[in-house]
Amino acid sequence: MRPAVIYARSAEYADAIRNADELIALPAFSKRKDEARTLAGIIEVPRGGRVFIKRTAPRSWLIGLLERITGSRAERAVSGARILEGANLPHPQMLAAMELRHFGAVRASFLMSEALEDADTLSRFALGPGGIKARDVRRRKRISDAVAALVRRCHDAGIYTRDLQETNIMVADDLAAGFKVYFLDLEDFRQSGKVPERQRLINLVHLDCSIGRFMCRASRLDFLYSYLGGRPERREARRIVHEILALRGQIEIRRRRRHQILSGQVRVRR
Repeated sequence: MRPAVIYARSAEYADAIRNADELIALPAFSKRKDEARTLAGIIEVPRGGRVFIKRTAPRSWLIGLLERITGSRAERAVSGARILEGANLPHPQMLAAMELRHFGAVRASFLMSEALEDADTLSRFALGPGGIKARDVRRRKRISDAVAALVRRCHDAGIYTRDLQETNIMVADDLAAGFKVYFLDLEDFRQSGKVPERQRLINLVHLDCSIGRFMCRASRLDFLYSYLGGRPERREARRIVHEILALRGQIEIRRRRRHQILSGQVRVRR
């Protein structure tokens, strides 16, 4: 396979990303995610300190071929990082990105970024180890407000993401601000002149679906009002909630349908 470095913040990171396969095979590589097509974790690189490395592979050779046209995960992540940097939105600093190509198709994408070792995903940070912080309602309220404020800043800057899950948001303690919130999975970020209400609500629905397992209905409604900057007039609040519920129903139907197709339970009509 032929490696192609798409971006590197320095020559040291360019050298490191070229050897990414060797780095993630080392015993010192601390895994954070290990799935069928995704492997991610933290390791120290020569003259570069500790970094986060993520390797993703397309589902098939055909999809890898299409990625040469539409953009690989590596290309999209670099683009997403630039979008967030331009709006001064917090995210792990992009250090390097690379593709492995074979017969014209992308066979793997590698991303190297700042290691956020003091941060954790939204749910784990909010609940704490073993859920020991789950009963601290005021703390969870402050975390919720911080996340809602960042999502609102993102939308107001004309930026949205196609996958706003709680696992794509990391939070860390910050002595000055209380909490520091970061966006992850930079390849899903897009920029437009103005984010329409429907796209804003889709982002909120995706996030609501993933935080529902550790936030009660009242807390999720409070998150919505925090995002909106306060509780709107009753009729407007009911309209927004109705739109969110309708969108959630549509998204869940599509997800079930996609799962059935991928699992072979339903055949696609030609």
